[in-house]
Amino acid sequence: MDSGVIKDSSGSSGAPKQPMIYICGECHVENEIRVRDAIRCRECGYRIMYKKRTKRLIVFDAR
Repeated sequence: MDSGVIKDSSGSSGAPKQPMIYICGECHVENEIRVRDAIRCRECGYRIMYKKRTKRLIVFDAR
């Protein structure tokens, strides 16, 4: 008998396996940053990065 622990069968651990794409705040170059990578532009070394906007349509209801 199981002790109430529910395991996810999809294998996803919450963190994305593929790198996320961030845009440098200084030189505007796209950088692929993985989970353990330093948050730093590979071109100029600037540390402020912006996450690239998703292609998926997101609609919010304003009330």
